[in-house]
Amino acid sequence: MEKITVTLGKRSYQITIASGLFEDPLSFLPLKAGNTAMLVTNKTLARLYLNKVRHTLERVDIHVDQVILPDGEQYKNLSVLEQIFTALLENSHGRDTTLIALGGGVIGDLTGFAAASYQRGVRFIQLPTTLLAQVDSSVGGKTAVNHQLGKNMIGAFYQPLSVVVDLTCLQTLPIRELSSGLAEVIKYGIILDAEFFVWLETHINELIDINPVAMAYCIRRCCELKAGVVAADETEQGVRSLLNLGHTYGHAIEAEMGYGNWLHGEAIAAGMMMAAHTALRLNQLSKLDVSRIRTLLIRAGLPVTGPKIMTPDSYLPHIMRDKKVLAGELRLVLPTAIGHAEIYTGLTKETIMSAVLDCQD
Repeated sequence: MEKITVTLGKRSYQITIASGLFEDPLSFLPLKAGNTAMLVTNKTLARLYLNKVRHTLERVDIHVDQVILPDGEQYKNLSVLEQIFTALLENSHGRDTTLIALGGGVIGDLTGFAAASYQRGVRFIQLPTTLLAQVDSSVGGKTAVNHQLGKNMIGAFYQPLSVVVDLTCLQTLPIRELSSGLAEVIKYGIILDAEFFVWLETHINELIDINPVAMAYCIRRCCELKAGVVAADETEQGVRSLLNLGHTYGHAIEAEMGYGNWLHGEAIAAGMMMAAHTALRLNQLSKLDVSRIRTLLIRAGLPVTGPKIMTPDSYLPHIMRDKKVLAGELRLVLPTAIGHAEIYTGLTKETIMSAVLDCQD
């Protein structure tokens, strides 16, 4: 069992990583007998894990209600969020309740935002079931829903009570979802840890095969890196912005193509290649490092080009609505070497569109 602490003073919490945690009542501390909880999941995951988690909680006398949402990024919106509030109110949940997010990034974001908003804030626990959620979205307190004009535009920073990573969930993960998660894994190596990137180059096939030893190390290292960044910059005023590598381009793909048609990690993989080519055009990144990033993404089963039907012009409206735009000026995270990235401003639209063209078939 691995335990990593996200250090945020009185709001610090632990990430626990092991197999079989959903069947261990100790995973859900500090919940105790007599507490109430609202379990939030989707239709797909309900069939796999809902009864297991409910049984674990109920056998220590925790009262559990549930709300089962539709499955998919296209449902991460205000309308579906309201279903959580309705379930809480219909079942008379008060400020002493705890929301439990059982799912991937969509469920985690919806549940976290509901917890931040319901009666001005209640506790919540993250039970991430996808690799992407385990290494990234469940950690750090970013919660949000999408708007048709932009991804994650409505939300709040709100930290969970704990994050419980049960490694057995990965055994039921479709290969496309696994690859999507590997995009965020590779991102950590590109921006923060050159040695980890080299480790990924050596062990990527083991991760695709869900080798338990390799996967446990991978998730632990990603969580360590994310926890360190969040502790240093919780609300993304500085270093945490580096975690957005590839997201400015990637969010444009998701919004333009329709949420859910490209998985988040797929869009981010293409976005990271566009960011790498932007840096290359600015003479800030070597051709060798661009090639290494491209090769690793391909080995992970990820796209390295944008959608064929998207023109460079179609990226710009989404990019200029990005949350990283300040006073009309775009800030873009660019890799400058394997293991290092920086925030750049003053980029021209021509540079951005040229990088998109570099990553078109």
